[in-house]
Amino acid sequence: METISVSTDDKQGFYDITDRVQSAVNASGVIEGICLVFCPHTTAGVTLNENWDKSVQHDLAVGLNEISPPRSEYRHGEGNSPAHLKSSLMGAAQVVPIDAGDLVLGRWQGIYICEFDGPRTRKIHVRVLEG
Repeated sequence: METISVSTDDKQGFYDITDRVQSAVNASGVIEGICLVFCPHTTAGVTLNENWDKSVQHDLAVGLNEISPPRSEYRHGEGNSPAHLKSSLMGAAQVVPIDAGDLVLGRWQGIYICEFDGPRTRKIHVRVLEG
């Protein structure tokens, strides 16, 4: 397993880690299989989404903030309940097929870590499985 470290610089943001995940696949030597990308944080997530138009990440943030704004009735003492909810919505893992040594992603897809309680240093675990 390889661990990728990502330093986030905003309270909320999306960070493209596609090239770093592909590097982990290359280092594994696996030609056919799957790649598991796992985020072990409760206020961050990992998603697949468009990596061509940067405004998509902005729009995702706007939508998620609409779904989960700060609310006075939240009870969690740290005050980051919206981040926990967004993390659950985005999910903690993605599985991407590997073919001919490359991640099989759609033409416009990239792999993103989703920061909802930054800035922080986040770890992403990448496990490449042959098959």
